[in-house]
Amino acid sequence: MAPTRENHQIIETPTEARQGEPGPSVAALLAISTGLAILILAVIWFVFFRT
Repeated sequence: MAPTRENHQIIETPTEARQGEPGPSVAALLAISTGLAILILAVIWFVFFRT
């Protein structure tokens, strides 16, 4: 269904506006950033707290 234009604005229902969903690139970014954060914390722990 094509969006409706009214006074130079696109009008969508709330359901149409929420139809974007996170794709694989968003999941990959989340996984990589979480893994990187764990790695950085592990390095900090080994440098400062290992006796």
